[in-house]
Amino acid sequence: MYFAIIIPIIALLAFIIFRKKGSALPAGFQKLDKSLRKLLDSRVDYYHRLTNAEKRRFESQVAVFLQTVNIEGVGSEITDVDRVLIASSAVIPVFGLGDWEYRDLLTNVILYPDTFDHEYQFEGGSRNIQGMVGTGYMNGQMILSRPALLKGFSPMSGKENTAIHEFVHLVDKSDGATDGVPEQLMEHDYATPWLSLMHKEMHRINEGHSDINPYATTNEAEFLAVASEYFFEKPGQFKEKHPELYEQLSKIFRQKPAN
Repeated sequence: MYFAIIIPIIALLAFIIFRKKGSALPAGFQKLDKSLRKLLDSRVDYYHRLTNAEKRRFESQVAVFLQTVNIEGVGSEITDVDRVLIASSAVIPVFGLGDWEYRDLLTNVILYPDTFDHEYQFEGGSRNIQGMVGTGYMNGQMILSRPALLKGFSPMSGKENTAIHEFVHLVDKSDGATDGVPEQLMEHDYATPWLSLMHKEMHRINEGHSDINPYATTNEAEFLAVASEYFFEKPGQFKEKHPELYEQLSKIFRQKPAN
């Protein structure tokens, strides 16, 4: 009779223990609020392509970003959608790089209600900037246009994502120079082939033989950022049309999003 009572109790305790273990986050992971996880699930296509284990790691990195970088709005309040999309834009380029943090590169992301000019004004004429990494007295700041942020994660975004573009500039800047060659992420022997490949593709763009946005021909830093948008937004298409660039960016970012 005692066994008849004890065995069900043991079974119940074992179920509770194993259920808790199964739901526990791996050591070092940060928990993301359920409401923010739902927004990731509904808004971020990149997140959908991850395995369950990778999704937990992505959520943790989003949580860490939100804890360490201040996000503020100018002319409008910051919403949870804004926070999730900005944090996702930050995590996507560095997801293959381990526990990468922007701590030394970024303190604030400032969200504007519209495009802005080189004087950071979002009213008046000559406003055509959608995103910018601040320099000089604005060092450590990133300015983004909310319409551009939302468009980058909409089904109509195509190959473009302004926020990812700006975070790639920050990754590029991590070696001290925003020059299109993120040396901290590349083996030394890769730099020369990468530059050669960039210049070759810039020529193809200028000749009208490439589907990469012509803004990529501005300089090497813009080429890296523009090509990276395409790499993360439409990885299968990018791999098919630009296999050499795809392989090089896979080595730089240490991930293969087309897979």
